[in-house]
Amino acid sequence: MDNKTIAAVATPNAPGGIGIVRISGERAIEIAAKIFVPVSGKNLTESKGYQAHFGNVYDNNEKIDEAVCLVFRAPRSYTGEDTAEISCHGGLYVTKRVLRAALDAGAMPAEAGEFTKRAFLNGKIDLAAAESVMALIGASGKQAAAAALNTLDGNLSREIRGVAQSIVSICASLAAWVDYPDEDIEDTSAQDMLPVFENAKKEISDIIRRYDCGRALTDGIDAVIVGRPNVGKSTLMNMLTGFERSIVTNIAGTTRDVVEEKIVLGEIIMRVADTAGIRETENVVENIGVNLAKRRLERAELVLAVFDGSEPLNADDLDIINYCKTKRAIALLNKSDLPLSADRKIITDAFSHTVELSASTGEGRNELEKAVSEICSTSEFDPNSACLTSERQRQCCVNALGSIEEAIAAINSGVTLDAVNVCADCAIDALLELTGEKATSAVVDEVFSRFCVGK
Repeated sequence: MDNKTIAAVATPNAPGGIGIVRISGERAIEIAAKIFVPVSGKNLTESKGYQAHFGNVYDNNEKIDEAVCLVFRAPRSYTGEDTAEISCHGGLYVTKRVLRAALDAGAMPAEAGEFTKRAFLNGKIDLAAAESVMALIGASGKQAAAAALNTLDGNLSREIRGVAQSIVSICASLAAWVDYPDEDIEDTSAQDMLPVFENAKKEISDIIRRYDCGRALTDGIDAVIVGRPNVGKSTLMNMLTGFERSIVTNIAGTTRDVVEEKIVLGEIIMRVADTAGIRETENVVENIGVNLAKRRLERAELVLAVFDGSEPLNADDLDIINYCKTKRAIALLNKSDLPLSADRKIITDAFSHTVELSASTGEGRNELEKAVSEICSTSEFDPNSACLTSERQRQCCVNALGSIEEAIAAINSGVTLDAVNVCADCAIDALLELTGEKATSAVVDEVFSRFCVGK
């Protein structure tokens, strides 16, 4: 690992009550001592770990700010290295000036996620826990935060390693039996192996299922609002976002482009797209918007299909119903504040969930939240269980599950134990890639490239 000492601003790039400049590496305390002078007169290089010092920050003998400097000694720090954290007043100018002073004193600018990457490389956390740091930072609700913290505490890694170790035990027995055929080593029978693989299959399947159930809470779900013109799609978008995100008029075809926004509905994170009204039109510009809406509908994970409850269903409405047949979709009978004229039975027969609401008044929002929760199966999500926090982790589990299922099929078909051993090795590799114990440097670099600078 590079032994350079790095520094970065660890707080958001915005004015605030406090700004923190983090310095980590072999020379961290020495560099901090060049720019920070405690009022006690004690030099920072003499400081023990886990001590806070009040003093002043200087740049070329010019006082920048009053500050507090926290000193951490290796290996008892976030990165596992000597670390100094200077907490100054949170003005953008002051914080950046303190950082510049640290860089001028010999530190190098930290790359994205480099502090957490060093924590991983120094054995403070594994790769799964490292990913949960960003999941915790980005959590938009209580359950998402609980799931990320659960993984940061190591629950996922412990369960994954437990499954891997059960398979490793089989591999060890198989390897000994295959490599030393003349020795008096007891044959590992298929009946001994099968329960281990079956149990591993169940545990990994449960972990994948929990991630899929809770993804709307932890990672967010891609949703699209569709409907014919003037049914209230843009009004619904504004109701969900809490501000006027989409233009609302009584002129059909006002929305020509796809308007997207991230919203939180209860505990559920949704990336919602408001689209142009879907209808047959000869207007060239509007037709482009309609085609965009159809393409957006095709790739959406959840469709909010809006119908004007105060009007009878027409041909465009029936087309919308047809488009939603193969999608996970909720029907919204809008304008519930007006008398119902739409044929409700046609809609309820076509959709698993139907909600009556008034996007203009907000009435029915709670019912919509409940319907989204049910259709996304978030009620089955337990944030206190071992939880995946990224698609990378999920793919590792999917790969491991595939190899486990191949091992079970090989045992049941009576093929040689060598083939079972190959499948078992592949499953172990996939599981240990999740924790980082067998992850390539390219995988590690990709994980930390998604972090913010300063974390």
